[in-house]
Amino acid sequence: MGTPASVTLTALAAYLAGSIPFGLLVARGVAGIDIRRHGSGNIGATNVSRTLGAKWGVAVLVLDALKGALPVLVIPRLFAGSESAWFLLLQVIAGVATVVGHMFPVWLKFHGGKGVATALGVVCVLTPEASIAAFVGFALCMVASRIVALSSVVAALVFAVGQMIILSPNPFDRAKLPLSMFSLAVPALIILRHGSNIGRLLRGEEKKFSFGRRRNAESSPDEAASNDEPSVGSRGTGS
Repeated sequence: MGTPASVTLTALAAYLAGSIPFGLLVARGVAGIDIRRHGSGNIGATNVSRTLGAKWGVAVLVLDALKGALPVLVIPRLFAGSESAWFLLLQVIAGVATVVGHMFPVWLKFHGGKGVATALGVVCVLTPEASIAAFVGFALCMVASRIVALSSVVAALVFAVGQMIILSPNPFDRAKLPLSMFSLAVPALIILRHGSNIGRLLRGEEKKFSFGRRRNAESSPDEAASNDEPSVGSRGTGS
């Protein structure tokens, strides 16, 4: 049976898991740099890939996805049986809290990433069917445009629409309501976090991603600002 304490503990534990800044930790461990002072200034996999190389970007992507998936898989089981409606509610709470933790980590004064990779881990657990649709949307857009931000926004929209279709004809009935709200709220958060990218897209200024390209990790913040994305504080493309 659910209690306010179980909701609070689930949200807090998931938030703390989501707030682990793997991009920052990997960059410091591999190159001894603060990733926030390079490239876009973002702690996500895209900026790590551009700064340190594709393999480290993939590593951060996997770690960020795992920190989304594991809290949803593990934490609710501490408080509810897997067949109960309460279990689904706790999963949704854990999923939202994990994504919020990545976007607004307490350790980094609430300046985190865009939440795409972490949300991917969450939705792969909660609703794998819509996750596949979102991945296909991301991949097709990425191949066509090579713009990570645009592909991320498209994936968020595809996920929301796909999930509403899966939950139809009554996506907002009592049993489905937690998942429906999650499926609208998290894509909306991701799109909002890409607000600056959307502005650059509308102005034709958002840069394309070059696969395998690596920036000089020793460049200064001023040098980073002259590269293809703004530097610290601008919140450029990233996961």
